[in-house]
Parts: sequence; C-alpha cells; structure tokens
Amino acid sequence: MDPFEALTREQLVALVRTQVTTLAEQQATLKRLEARIKELERRLEKGGPGPGGMPGLKTTPPAPERPDASQSRKPRPQGFARARGVPTETIDHAVDHCPDCGTRLGGGSVKCSREVIELAPGPVQIITHRFVERQCPLCRKRCTPRVALGGQVLGRQRLGIGLVSLIVSLREVGRLPVRTIQWYLETFHGLHLSLGVITTASHRVAMVATDEVMGIRAQIRASPAVHADETGWRTDGRNGYIGTFSTPQARYFVHGRRTKDMVDTVLGSDFDGVLASDFYAAYTHYPGLKQRCWAHLLREIHDLRQVFPEDTTLTTWAEAVHTLFVEARDTVHPTPERRAQAAGAYRQRLLDLVRPVAADPDAPARKLSARLERFIGDLFVFVTEPGVAPTNNLAERSLRPLVTRRKITGGSRSVAGTEATMTLASLFGTWHLRGVNPYTACCHLLAQPKPL
Repeated sequence: MDPFEALTREQLVALVRTQVTTLAEQQATLKRLEARIKELERRLEKGGPGPGGMPGLKTTPPAPERPDASQSRKPRPQGFARARGVPTETIDHAVDHCPDCGTRLGGGSVKCSREVIELAPGPVQIITHRFVERQCPLCRKRCTPRVALGGQVLGRQRLGIGLVSLIVSLREVGRLPVRTIQWYLETFHGLHLSLGVITTASHRVAMVATDEVMGIRAQIRASPAVHADETGWRTDGRNGYIGTFSTPQARYFVHGRRTKDMVDTVLGSDFDGVLASDFYAAYTHYPGLKQRCWAHLLREIHDLRQVFPEDTTLTTWAEAVHTLFVEARDTVHPTPERRAQAAGAYRQRLLDLVRPVAADPDAPARKLSARLERFIGDLFVFVTEPGVAPTNNLAERSLRPLVTRRKITGGSRSVAGTEATMTLASLFGTWHLRGVNPYTACCHLLAQPKPL
C-alpha cells in the first residue's frame, strides 16, 4: 500500500510546504556556488596571489619573446660588468694526454679564464750612491762629482722621498699609530725603522710644507666665507686648543689659546668675508658679517624638548622655529633686493616667536630665546649671501680626524709635535678637499728643491 494514500489533507499540505521551502534553500545555495565558481575563474584568469588573484597560486610569467637574429640589442649607456685588469702574468692550464686513450694532445683554444688578484710583499730597495774620485793625468788634479740628490732624498737623511711620503700618508690619511707603521714596514718590506726615525720623517715633511701651508692660509683669508671652530688639544700634558678655519677648498689648523687672538692671527686685518661659527664669544668681536650655526640651535631645542616632553607650549614653539628655518633654507630669492627683504622678514618673524618666551621667567626656552634675540642679526646671513651655509658643519667635519687622534693619543708630547700635527693636518686636509692623491702630492712637494 502506498504510504501517501493514508495521509490526510492537512498532512499532505504540510509536506508540500516543507518541500517548497527545501527547494528554495537549495536554489539559493546553487546560486551562491555558481557565483563563487565565476569569481574563482576570474581570479584564475587574472593570476597571481595578490589582490584580485588566486590566493596561494604561483603562476609562471610568460616567457618574453625572443628578438629576431637580425635585430640588434639595444645599447646600454654603460657597461655593468666588472672591469678586468691588465694581466702581469698568464698561466695556461691544459690537459697533456687524453684521459681515455692516452694520446698526447697539443694546441687548443681558450675555453674560459679566471682572474686572480694578488699582492706580494716587496723587499725594500737600498740604493748606494758612490762618488768616484778621478785624477787628471796632465794636471794631476783630483775631481769628485757633486751630484744633487734633492729629487730623491730629503735633506741629508737616508730615507728616500717615496718612503717618507708613504710614512706620512699612512700617518695622516690612514691614521695609523707610529708602532703600526713600524710593523707594516718590517712585515711587508723587510725594513726596520726606529720609532724616532718615523716620527722625524713627519717633522721634516712639516718643515718643508711650511710655505705651502702659508699659501693655504692666504687662500682662506681671500675667501668670501670661512667656517671656524675649535677643540681641545694637550701638549706635553698641558691643555690647549686647536682652531680650524675651513672653506670648501682649504683647511687651516692652528694651536693656541681659545681667545679672539686666534681668530685675528689667522684671518688677519684684511679679511672682509662672512665668518661662520657657533655662539662662542671669541668670534663675536669680528666686525664683519657673521653666520651663527643653526645646527647648534636646533640641537639645543631638541635637547630641551627631551627634558620637557609634556610641555605642549614648548613643542609648538620649537616646531614653529624649525619650520621658519626650513622655509628660509629652502626658499630661493633671485635678486639681492629680494634676498635682503626676505632676510628682514625672517628676522622679524623669529623675533615675534622668541620675545614673548624670553620675557616669561617660567618658560623652559627663556635663555635660548634670549640668545636668539641677541644674535638675531647673525642668523639669516645665509639668505642674503647664497654661498654661505646656515650651519657650521664644514668646520666640525674638518676637526673630526684630530678629535679622533686626541681621544686615542691624548695629544702631543712636545711643542714641535703639535706644530707638525697642525701643519700636516692643514696640508693633507686641503689635499683631501681638492681630491688630490696625498701620496703623489707629497712626493711632488718633497721633490722640489727647498733648503732645510
């Protein structure tokens, strides 16, 4: 008997309604699956695991089409392969006999090559100059040649110009200690020199370079802008100071007291350029234009904000000062009149920022604001003079090698050592700025005939 025949009308109606609901749910599920399949097919066609692509699918990009043999390769602006040096020795490697039948082989062509660079220690060259005396058979006069070795040796010492230049270059450019230079010469060249001989070599070069360094000082005096700074230096255990006066093409160092006399001695009375420096009082007396270092100011403002991180007024003031400096640094004014007007406007805007703070006894930036107000005329000279930098980083970079040496050695043991250090630092520092090979330049300097 059919089970549906025994159902009542109410039961049949309920069964039909249940089937209609189930059918509707299945149709909705089918539509969602069809939409999902289309989405996956679209991603598959698009490819890649990124947005819009099939997740987790790694696709292989199509291979680029090979150009025809008749088409030439597009030339590059420069070659990117490592340049090979000129070989000083060539060693050929070849098989003399066939590994299968043992037949002797000959000739052949180069299949590949490999470059090996090696530096072999070379022994020192000891050259003996003998002066032979000869006698005239007629007048019986004895004759001895007078050969000038000024282009080969420095003075009456036995070290050649090349060796002396190497020692001083290792000392000034390589920043090697004297004992390290002694080890290098003995290890790689078989030459043992005492520490005193190595030190004397540097002093002799400093004596020869005196006129050259005076020429550097003259160039600095004639420059339109000079950067000055100072740092400590001990001589024979006594405190002193090194002053540096630098331009983009020259460096000059002097040892003395940290007073205005150092500035007057180096720059002289005829210097009328811009003096860039920090806020030390020794530079204030200079009557010409002065550019104070903005790097020092911004560094102090940053340190002040670190001490008072919760002071929102200080933060707003510091950001306003920094924004004003960036605007003055980055804005270009084409004519002198426009530059002068802009500098005046920048000074007035800075005064408007610092005067209320300087008058507030409780403001953390009160002293710093008072300094800005005091030196307001020296802060925007770089706007009116385009060749002047707003910071004194040039002078600080020139002092860095000597500061490193001072931290290692503590200074010099004698006055002569300090004078030699100043002279050689001026000479080699200037060569560095001009892109000159210091070893070659030193050899050329010592080869010139000069009395010692």
